[in-house]
Amino acid sequence: MHEVVYMKAEFEPWWMFEEWEEKVLSRKTFSSKVEARKYWDGLVEELRRNYPLSEIREPAFAAFWREGEIEYCESCDDDMQMYYGLLWLENGSTIKSF
Repeated sequence: MHEVVYMKAEFEPWWMFEEWEEKVLSRKTFSSKVEARKYWDGLVEELRRNYPLSEIREPAFAAFWREGEIEYCESCDDDMQMYYGLLWLENGSTIKSF
């Protein structure tokens, strides 16, 4: 099973901090790698149009952001940059290759 996860957090998705699942905006599952890749590519395209900054760490992670899009973090007691992230999971773990 393949799953593409879309999240918004004060950290890039590759950090996968303990609370990362609390930051999930949506999840979509696929039975095939081809279907998941098509969906992933579409999300990457859309996010690149909306956010001028990005970093992709293939095959499992992508982060998108806009400088100055910050939110207050109560536990940090500070303003934090917000990131929109994608994770690609295969059977619950980050995918290792296409």
